[in-house]
Amino acid sequence: MNQRSRMETDFLIIGSGASGLLTAARLAPHGRVLLVNKGRFQDSSTWYAQGGIASVISDHDSIESHVRDTLEAGAGLCHEDVVRSIVSQGDRIIHELIEIGTGFDVDDGQLHLTREGGHSHRRIAHVQDASGRAIGEALLAQIAPQPQIQRLEDHAAIDLICLPEPGKASGQRRCYGAYVLSPEEKVLTISARHTVLATGGAGKVYMYTSNPHAASGDGIAMAWRAGCSIMNLEFMQFHPTCLFHPRGSNMLLSEALRGEGALLINKAGQRFMFNYDERGELAPRDIVARAIDHEMKKRGEDCMYLDARPIGRESIQRQFPNIHERLLQLGLDMVAEPIPIVPAAHYICGGVQTDVSGRTSVAGLYAIGETACTGLHGANRLASNSLLECLVMADLCAADILTQPSLTVAQVPAWDDSGIVPESERIQIKQNWDEIRAIMSHYVGIVRSNERLRRARRRLRVIQEEISAYYWKHPVTQDLIELRNLELVAELMVQSALQRHESRGLHFSTDYPEPSETISDTVLTPDTM
Repeated sequence: MNQRSRMETDFLIIGSGASGLLTAARLAPHGRVLLVNKGRFQDSSTWYAQGGIASVISDHDSIESHVRDTLEAGAGLCHEDVVRSIVSQGDRIIHELIEIGTGFDVDDGQLHLTREGGHSHRRIAHVQDASGRAIGEALLAQIAPQPQIQRLEDHAAIDLICLPEPGKASGQRRCYGAYVLSPEEKVLTISARHTVLATGGAGKVYMYTSNPHAASGDGIAMAWRAGCSIMNLEFMQFHPTCLFHPRGSNMLLSEALRGEGALLINKAGQRFMFNYDERGELAPRDIVARAIDHEMKKRGEDCMYLDARPIGRESIQRQFPNIHERLLQLGLDMVAEPIPIVPAAHYICGGVQTDVSGRTSVAGLYAIGETACTGLHGANRLASNSLLECLVMADLCAADILTQPSLTVAQVPAWDDSGIVPESERIQIKQNWDEIRAIMSHYVGIVRSNERLRRARRRLRVIQEEISAYYWKHPVTQDLIELRNLELVAELMVQSALQRHESRGLHFSTDYPEPSETISDTVLTPDTM
């Protein structure tokens, strides 16, 4: 193998959202960091985040209140110790972001805090309606001048490299890096002492999603194949207010709009949320998304509407200028008319089972941010707790890595592409991609049933066989990597949903419409599937 096809680093970080960038910044003073992203460094859910970061900053708020709101939104499934650990560090993280140049909105010299669904207080620090982009830009600027950090854009991770761990019991393995596909479709063998998965979520498993194209569940799929357990993957959060428009199908209308007074109405201009919850438009996301879905089905309509006119022109232009401008480009004026909306796949509350520092069951491998499942979100994520979790986990992950002994990087095997034949056509990849997303949208959506889930499982297994046969026969491409991962995550989501015999949070089953008295996580392990 050409030596340029091999790389060695101390810390391999896959993913360039908030969690990946902050982890890189923390580790850079202690060794070589290789930061890999399959697109541009702006292609992450962080850059798309509008709302902001939930944190206890106001004197009128309290850690206990934020913990209580998180636990209530999580429908009994949150791990309270994790909730307290992460929520208690929000104020410190916010002030660090300010120090590195994040220009949070201020009002009379104080941080301007907004309120979102499920929160009992105003506690969302934000940068107008483009908070994620501002945070991402500040973090990227922080790591850009650091010589210890090497950045690889347009490089797609294929699989983790896991080998038996020296001196450990039979069957125990350690992660020593990953195989990565270059833009020229050459496979790089990257050896690392520690590997961090910060690859985001899996929203692209559905037809309608707020997520960027990169959200194909890569980290979850790679971790599963490496032997990690997966937890609570049945809980996909559907954001209630995604724009319903042929040219803006992945555009969110921030929850902060409802926090500032926007209303949900039907085609006749009638409000309906108080028919479902006493908190109306400020109920948690799972309740609002189901209410909109039910209203659409009941009335036979394609969408409901978000009416932001009560907020007022001046406040909209000051606080939501990016949303307002983008809607104007699509011929919609939120100042003058209600905007058509539908629920769309937004955030997966499950993922690779980890502790709060991102440790997985495979030595040397960490998963953080949306890729991980710590128990913070339970059965439904509280709005704006996601960026908080990303950054706190990144901080704790780097600290944990630095406590580990410095091991010699193993000589890992090169990528084996023997027996591979060139592709004659790629139509199967597109066909399978479309089939998976249609199956998940129709059968594993906001409302599920055993029959729908079993039907999805049968069809996905046929697709899996087709993908497997194709994958081991032809050269890897980014499309093929993503398709393979997407199908696996879809199958794991269905299996997780089938194992939950109740309705809780984001998982609503017509066969089990009530919550069970027994509260437990859904944990899948590779040796039981």
